[in-house]
Amino acid sequence: MSFTVVGGKLLMICLTLCIMFSCMKVYSQTAYITNQGDSSVSVVNVATNTVFATIPVGSQPYGVTVSSDGNKVYVVNQNNSSVSVINTITNTVSATIIVGGAPRGICVTPDGSKVYVANRNGNSVSVINTATNTVSTTISVGSGPWGVTVSPDGSNVYVTNIDVNTVTVINSANNTVSTTIPVGLSPRGESVSPDGTKLYVTNEGANTVSVINTSTNAVTATITVGGNPYGVVVTPDGTKVYVVNEGDNTVSVISTATNAVTSTVSVGLHPYGVSVSPDGSKIYVTNSGVTTISVINTATNTVSATVTVGAAPYAFGNFISSHTSGISSLSNELTRIAIYPNPTSGIFSISYHLSSINSLFQIEDITGRSVYTKNINGIDGKETIDVSDLNNGIYYWELINNNNISDKGKLVIMK
Repeated sequence: MSFTVVGGKLLMICLTLCIMFSCMKVYSQTAYITNQGDSSVSVVNVATNTVFATIPVGSQPYGVTVSSDGNKVYVVNQNNSSVSVINTITNTVSATIIVGGAPRGICVTPDGSKVYVANRNGNSVSVINTATNTVSTTISVGSGPWGVTVSPDGSNVYVTNIDVNTVTVINSANNTVSTTIPVGLSPRGESVSPDGTKLYVTNEGANTVSVINTSTNAVTATITVGGNPYGVVVTPDGTKVYVVNEGDNTVSVISTATNAVTSTVSVGLHPYGVSVSPDGSKIYVTNSGVTTISVINTATNTVSATVTVGAAPYAFGNFISSHTSGISSLSNELTRIAIYPNPTSGIFSISYHLSSINSLFQIEDITGRSVYTKNINGIDGKETIDVSDLNNGIYYWELINNNNISDKGKLVIMK
């Protein structure tokens, strides 16, 4: 074991950290399931379909959304009229924000700067400034706001109003209502297509889905699905829509090309929330009546796994992170590079076993901007990296061979 001397101090702690981190697992994309029955969030490894953490939050958590950089999860607590902010590195609540009465749906803008919360009893939407974790403004919408989602470019926020059968469209630049769209009876969930051209809205009271053209803000199709549809999600390639039918314990699969139901999948009792893995291969459905989530294989539209979580899981919203969580392992079980210590003060070691003599090690910030590069000319070896000039925060490292990313992971700088 070698040691690095920084400012005259021998970093003996590196030995301890190396041992500690070598025992940690490498986690892939992660699902955050709100459990209304026991006021907790179950953290699920999407690769292995196992729960590896349980986080206490506020009373009766319902809606959930994950920031695009994977650093934070925002959870709506109905009984507390609050939002819990979860730090995904530590899996602990870092802040609690008071919002309007009986909040339900929640979404975060793609740039991570704002969170929108639908307040069921206040006929309003609270807008949270994520830099300060405070409500910056409150927007009046229709009666009974429930679901809320945002367009991929962040320009529009859509809110379902269950009492008046409409969708309110909010201009996120100035937080004003730009239009209101009539839909079906008792609209609940929403999902925007990846290209931003269509909005899919579940109408729980009509057993239908409204398809809205986002350019004209007009309903272009109405699709009959199962009983009492709630959650809805569009696959990353935009070809399919999955609709959770709470009333008959099924999921309807819609072809976006034909606006027709092509398959119906049986899941657990009282399914409610739904989200899709970043690669589109799996659909996760929360079964609020049996404390489980069903995992659907999108290639076959069959249930491939059932995962036990907390009591009465709802997870209404986008509950799967597209980023990895957890610290990379030193055991090299899944990577060709070991990084230690991680978290780091800015000076750390990498040991590697590579298939190519010439590789590039690169570090990017959360916006995707490259902040450090180093050529690695060898197959087996060890290097010391000094990025102590970087600010505290979360970064992402990549190993690039022949212009292709062969490995990647998360780096945490804490000085």
